[in-house]
Amino acid sequence: MKDRLTIITKLLLDFMFYAGIAVTATLPLSIRIYAKYNSYFADNYIPLILLFFFSGIFAILIIYELRKMFRSVLNDDCFIPENVISLRRMGTYSIIIALITAGRLFLYITPAVLIVILVFVIAGLFSKVLSRVFDRAVTYKLENDLTI
Repeated sequence: MKDRLTIITKLLLDFMFYAGIAVTATLPLSIRIYAKYNSYFADNYIPLILLFFFSGIFAILIIYELRKMFRSVLNDDCFIPENVISLRRMGTYSIIIALITAGRLFLYITPAVLIVILVFVIAGLFSKVLSRVFDRAVTYKLENDLTI
């Protein structure tokens, strides 16, 4: 049986994936309700739905790729070409989220928006660099497997 951390991580990734789908799908309703308490959301209803919807889609895609990678961890086979592709995709999705969030700067600038942009740019760059490291590891593993 896998250790407790592995099980908790898998459950957390599964929860985030399905919760992300639910939250993204219910954005029009939830923003409409929240707009009753916050005039900014009422005044910018359509732009906020679009920004959050597309950010949500790419966040779900990031979690989807993480779940795929996690399956390879569970199978004790991490250094595979599919993980390199997943890391590249996650990097691209993170940069796209940063760009989408930057569109929010035209509506309203807050420190939180700037931090979200910075976090996703860093995550995107980190994923792209890590994909190159994994690519090298996959190459070395394949060469080593051929040697044996």
